[in-house]
Order: sequence, then C-alpha cells, then structure tokens
Amino acid sequence: MKKIWLIILTVCLLAPPLHAASPSTAPRAGLEEKVIEHTLKNGMKLLMVERHTSPTVSAWIRFRVGSVDERSDEHGLAHMLEHMLFKGTTTLGTKDYAAEKPILDKIELTAQSLIAEKAKREKADKVKIAELEKQLSALEADASKYVIKDEFFELYSKNGGVGYNAFTSRDGTTYLISLPSNKLELWAAIESDRMQNPVLREFYSERAVVMEERRRSTDADPESKLWETFVASSFLSHPYGQPTIGWMPEIENLTRTKAERFFHAYYGPHSAIVAIVGDINPQATIALVERYFGNIPAGGAPLPVTAEEPKQAGERRIEQLADSEPTLLVGFHKPPINHPDDYVLDVINMIMGSGRTSRFYKKLVIEKQLASEVSLFDAPGSRYPGLFVINANPRAPHTAKEVEEAILAELELLKSEPVAARDLQRILNKIEYEESRRMGTNGGLARNLTEYEAITGSWRYMIEYRRKVASVTPAEIQRVAREYFTRENRMVGFITKKGGAAQ
Repeated sequence: MKKIWLIILTVCLLAPPLHAASPSTAPRAGLEEKVIEHTLKNGMKLLMVERHTSPTVSAWIRFRVGSVDERSDEHGLAHMLEHMLFKGTTTLGTKDYAAEKPILDKIELTAQSLIAEKAKREKADKVKIAELEKQLSALEADASKYVIKDEFFELYSKNGGVGYNAFTSRDGTTYLISLPSNKLELWAAIESDRMQNPVLREFYSERAVVMEERRRSTDADPESKLWETFVASSFLSHPYGQPTIGWMPEIENLTRTKAERFFHAYYGPHSAIVAIVGDINPQATIALVERYFGNIPAGGAPLPVTAEEPKQAGERRIEQLADSEPTLLVGFHKPPINHPDDYVLDVINMIMGSGRTSRFYKKLVIEKQLASEVSLFDAPGSRYPGLFVINANPRAPHTAKEVEEAILAELELLKSEPVAARDLQRILNKIEYEESRRMGTNGGLARNLTEYEAITGSWRYMIEYRRKVASVTPAEIQRVAREYFTRENRMVGFITKKGGAAQ
C-alpha cells in the first residue's frame, strides 16, 4: 500500500487525541501568554493556542505569497494554484500515478503547442489549432480515467473535518480546516504531502473553470467590473493594480509548467505560517509538526515588491456605462498597515462608516436620504500602500454626483472640527466587541494569527492594536484627514445607467 495511505489508515484507526485536560482552576491568561511559537529549521512558523472548550482544533496554513508577488508572465497563478492544490498529490487523487503521469506530460506539451499557435493571432494555422484542441480533449479524457475526485475533501469529511477551504488575495494564500483534535495527525499527513508532492492534474479544464468564474463574477457584473477598473486605474506601477484572478488573456495563457515553477519556488515551509488552535497539547503538537513537515526543503520566498506607485498629480475619474443602478467609489491612497498613520485612518474609518451611528450613515442614509447604503474599507491589500475606499449606492432620484459632494463635505468637516471624546470611546468599545467576537472561535483566532504574522511580521500586532488606536488624538485625525483626503490623492469611480445623464 502507498506510504500516505499507510499513514492515513494508522492515524484514523489508532491515533490517540493530541490533547490533555485543562485544570478548571487554571488562571485565565492574556493572548500574549497563550500563544506558543515554534520555528522549524526549514523556516516554517508554527503558532499554537491551547483551548479545551471542545475536542476540536482549527488548522490554518498561510503562505506569504499572493497575486502581488506575481511577475508579468505569471498573473493569475496564485489564484490558479488555490484551485489546483485541491487536485491531489502523487498518492492522493489518483488511481495509478505511474500510468497517469505520461498522459499529463503529453497534455502539457500539447497545451503549450496550442498556446504558441494561438499566439500567432491572424497568422495562426486554424487547421492546426483545431487538431491540437482535439488532441488535448482526447488526452484529458484519457487522464480523467485515473482521477479520484475530491479525495482530500472526502478524507477530511469522513473524519469529522468541516470548513475545508482556501482563499487567495493580493497579500497571501490560505488553506484551512477544522476537525476533531484526535485527527490532527491526519491533517499533518495530508498537508505535508500536499506541500511536497502536489500534482496539478486537470489543469486546463480547471483553467476553463477559472475563466468562467471571471466571466460570471467580474465581466458580467457591472459593480465588480467598475471595482476592477477603479483599482487598476489607482495603481499604474504597483502590482496591486493587477486583479488577483488575472485578466482574461493572461488566464488563457497560464500553463501547468508555469504553475509548477511558481509553486516550487515559493510555496515551501520558508513561506508558510501555520496556526493550530484548539484542544491540543503544544509539545505533542510541535513533535507532530516536526515529524511531518521538518524534513521538507525550505524553498524560497518572493522578492519584495520594489515598485512604488508615483504620487498622483490630480484627481482620476472612472465612469462606466452599464444597465445597472448607479454606484459610487471614492478612494484615497494610504500607507501600509505598519505605518503610524494607518491606525489613525482606521479610527476615521470607524467614525465615518462603522454601523448605524457612523457619520456617513446618519447624514447620507438617514437625514438626507441621498444613499441607500454607505461602506468604508481598505483595499486591495495591506502589505504595501493601498486605498482608503468609500462605497455608496445613491437612492433615487439622487445622483452619484450628489452623493460624492456630500461625502467630500463630511471629509472636510474632519479637517476643521475636532472629533468628540465620546466618538473615540465608541470606537474603543466597538474594537473590544469585535475582538471578542473574532477570538471566540478557534478558526477566527487561527485566521488572525496567520494573517497578522504574514502581513505585519508579527501576530503581536493584534495585542498592540487597541493601545495604538486608543492613543489617537483629535488633532492627529485632523492632520491625517488634511494630508490624505485631498483632490490630488483622490480616485472617483461611478456607474452611469445607459441612457442616463452624464455625471
């Protein structure tokens, strides 16, 4: 029997729980005392929190690799790999890898020939393209005979796993699962195998799935299309302007060879942060992780992005005509997450847009009834300078222009009128509530640990955050508002309904 199956069978039948009962008299400790760190020799960072409220555990793996790390011929690969790493390994997801591999190699040669011929555009040989497409289809059908669909999912599901998923952003890629604590070794067996031996089978059929995802979620959705254009127009130099999914012509030219090269270059332990939260014994968990992941070669890390977005010399405006109700985006360039002004901008975000008591909601939605909703958020990433964004949906018969003017008027008040102490206290109360809500689940805490460790360099950002927000003064809010909320730093995007008046 294959080695991985021996491991899985042993784990499922024999493994004892990796936990110990927690004394009821143990004192409650703060997060800083609860988080246990361990770094493997290959660079993989392990963060653990012991919780015995239920016999379950959440395990998250975050790779410090996102679409911002792609180069010009790699756009869309991080998102594509998110899909492909569910396809299995040399031992999982296949009935006979030795028989499957030669067919996969033929598929790759045929697909690359097809891409090369199509790249000739008007000089391409249409007969040759048709023949290559026919060959590719036949080879994919032949390879499919060896595929075991969704074997990762089935293994986890049969052993009590829930929430098995992944997501990709500009800043990173994350894989997650929650499962019974006595099945943690099953997780280690599966995920270490996936880190070492992934097989990107069904690559070209999955590429077609991603292309359809793009058509459905972006190209056919006016608001998504506006957002994509808005971000691309905001970043003319920095790769944050590149959509995570990739532009359609770029997706069409992705190959399995490029994806494998990208994976082996960056998705090793050196780029990985693992958080395990729940019913565990930390020392036993360290031993388990060392046993399964410790001998995996470290791999590399993407080079830091050196491109800097040049300062705007004036407002940029994006209009999109669509058979859709009007919507408005107003954005301002902002610093990355570790910059001192980012904490001040977070306070402004909460004052202006957090909940029904926020200024934008009270003024634009309730009092003036200019908009049906208003939201504020940071985008498209946090590792590098991004955007402070206000999104509003005008309420008929009001226009995007009226809403824009009202938004800018409220931002001007921030510059001239100090924020009241009660508003700052409301923000601190809100932070405490959100912290307790997010930390209340194993998965929520695992997500925060991996995300902040990856983006800021330390999960302790979570501990320091409230103190730094609490130190923000009304004078700092005025200074930051004056510095960032300027015409030359502003992006405006809006949808005009086809046949409607120009804004």
